[in-house]
Amino acid sequence: MTLFLLSQTSSHSRRSTHSNNANSMNNPWMKFKLQPWRQLSLTALLTTFVAVVFDTLLLFALIESASFLQWVNLVYQSPLGLIIPLAAVLGFGALGVYLCEKTQPQVVLNTSSLWALVLCLIIGLWLKTLLPNLLIGFSYNSLIALILGVFWKGRPYWRHWR
Repeated sequence: MTLFLLSQTSSHSRRSTHSNNANSMNNPWMKFKLQPWRQLSLTALLTTFVAVVFDTLLLFALIESASFLQWVNLVYQSPLGLIIPLAAVLGFGALGVYLCEKTQPQVVLNTSSLWALVLCLIIGLWLKTLLPNLLIGFSYNSLIALILGVFWKGRPYWRHWR
């Protein structure tokens, strides 16, 4: 009888431990907390820095060259004027994934880490709007383009939801 009770107790504790491990792996908050936030934040910071440098160079080019200013005005008055800012934000998201691949090889990219990168890039995009910006602004359409850019470039890292 005692042997039976001991086997039942140890069997129960093994099931309890197994179910706790399974629950922690399926817990979205735990997945959120375990993301490589430091590396993803550094990647978002670098991506934002590249975008700021590009915007600054574009601004100086517009100030220094009257012909370039006329050309940009002509382009922005056409239907391309609607597409160019969204394409720039899409490129911002894709650049974030590319820089993460190249500068942070220890980060395992998967669906969860791509969403975490999206969050970091949204914060970087918001911080960028505190500076003068020409191409990349912060709006609902920009957020959609950012998500599309991250997941377009990060397509090889998608995992099936389990």
